[in-house]
Amino acid sequence: MPILTDASPETDWVEPDEVPRPVVVYGVSSKGMGEFELDMHRHAKGQMLLVQRGALSVEIEGGLWIVPPGSAVWIPGDALHAIKATGVLEGCTAFVASDVEVRLPQACCTVSVTSLLRELLVRAAHLPLLYEEGGAASRMVAVLLDEIAGARVEDLHLPMPTDPRLRAMAELMMATPSERGTLEGWARRVGLSERTLVRLISRETGMSFGRWRQQLGIILAVQWLADGASIQQVATDLGYESMPSFVTMFRKTLGTSPGRYMAERHHSRHA
Repeated sequence: MPILTDASPETDWVEPDEVPRPVVVYGVSSKGMGEFELDMHRHAKGQMLLVQRGALSVEIEGGLWIVPPGSAVWIPGDALHAIKATGVLEGCTAFVASDVEVRLPQACCTVSVTSLLRELLVRAAHLPLLYEEGGAASRMVAVLLDEIAGARVEDLHLPMPTDPRLRAMAELMMATPSERGTLEGWARRVGLSERTLVRLISRETGMSFGRWRQQLGIILAVQWLADGASIQQVATDLGYESMPSFVTMFRKTLGTSPGRYMAERHHSRHA
């Protein structure tokens, strides 16, 4: 991962699991690199990734999370995960030891970021890796941990099926989201009956076929909007006949229009 930190001028990366502090925070930037991916890997420490510019996707077995600007993703310690960034990524990543005295999320989740949490992450990224314990730095880290523990979870999660037939369907839908298709048509493409497809996707994702496909559209829309696509282009790429129908779906799911949703995140980044 492209890392920026004032603490290690000779190298871009110091393995966070080897740093004997409860929290270690790095600045992150992919300027000059474009898109990048990190294959499946894990850390003993939990990880919070704050996105201030660009968009990030994190995949863990059983789920896909999208992180737009102004949000962060929490990845529990020892969770096997892969990361993909689109656009020029800027943000911070914090690694948190498992024995800290706060109640941290037990599962991967996308969370909203308050101005205080954002400022604490940015300031902590400028601390020396081996900051002095028991002083001002430790007090700031303690507040940071409280803010991480209290962060509000956002609904930017797509449960991913593990059944190979459903996984093939999911990958086809993600590759060609404008091909709406019917339940009957998708069942035929993956060699299942409609009844079996409905039963399997409910069992593996906890959602109906229609709800899962709608959530996939939300996940892709947020990712594309964060990468600079227009609302009209996103609606077209998702196969909607009109932009208003896409905006209505987006508002029903996330509680606001796509334009306002992204404007709020850009505002929080510049606040």
